Amino acid sequence: MKGWLAIAGLGPGDADLVTPQVSAALEEATDLVGYGPYVARVAPREGLLRHETDNREELERARHAIAMAMEGRRVVVVSSGDPGVFAMASAVFEAVEAGPPVWRDLDIRVLPGVTAMLAAAARAGAPLGHDFCAINLSDNLKPWEVIARRLRLAVEADFAMALYNPRSKARPEGFGRALTLLREVCAAERVLVFARAVSTPEESLRVATLAAATPEMADMRTVVLVGSSLTRLIARDGGPLVYTPRSALP
Repeated sequence: MKGWLAIAGLGPGDADLVTPQVSAALEEATDLVGYGPYVARVAPREGLLRHETDNREELERARHAIAMAMEGRRVVVVSSGDPGVFAMASAVFEAVEAGPPVWRDLDIRVLPGVTAMLAAAARAGAPLGHDFCAINLSDNLKPWEVIARRLRLAVEADFAMALYNPRSKARPEGFGRALTLLREVCAAERVLVFARAVSTPEESLRVATLAAATPEMADMRTVVLVGSSLTRLIARDGGPLVYTPRSALP
């Protein structure tokens, strides 16, 4: 039997946001591979073996998944959000490139999902309505100097930004450093959206100016959306709508 490997995005949390394509792959799979909390989001069923690993073992996880697929198994590697956005798709292809040449002939499919920045933007309004970029604030795989340069250039280009992995217990100072940098190059009234655990029962959404933002407003379940200089608020009961106009014409 010929095996295959699917790298699937489970979306931000709500089961209704898992795509039919991903659901179909999960129904066909013999093996489920991923970080423990993501694997736990998939309901157990007869015939599906679950392989849970620590979040810091991405390359080892990818190699294990590829090896099982090469043996003829139908393997799904799960990520939250979209597998191509700071998730497992890159790790799998890194393993394929460095692995035996025969791995390149494997049937590998990337199944997209709703990533956190899109779910957060939808909750807030349309803060990513014009040009935007996504930056991962974790310095596990790149130095702070690279992060700082990219933040400065994104502000210079006047992008709206989605900031992933802003603040963890292991590096609580990271988001504070980002806020300090943004205050050096942005106006105090720049709009920030703190979207935590969007589409789950723990969801919270908070809109603040850059001047009022604090590091404690974010954790690893939060995506922070930073507006461009054009981003606007529409005041209303129950919290404002946030949007960035479609036009940047003078």
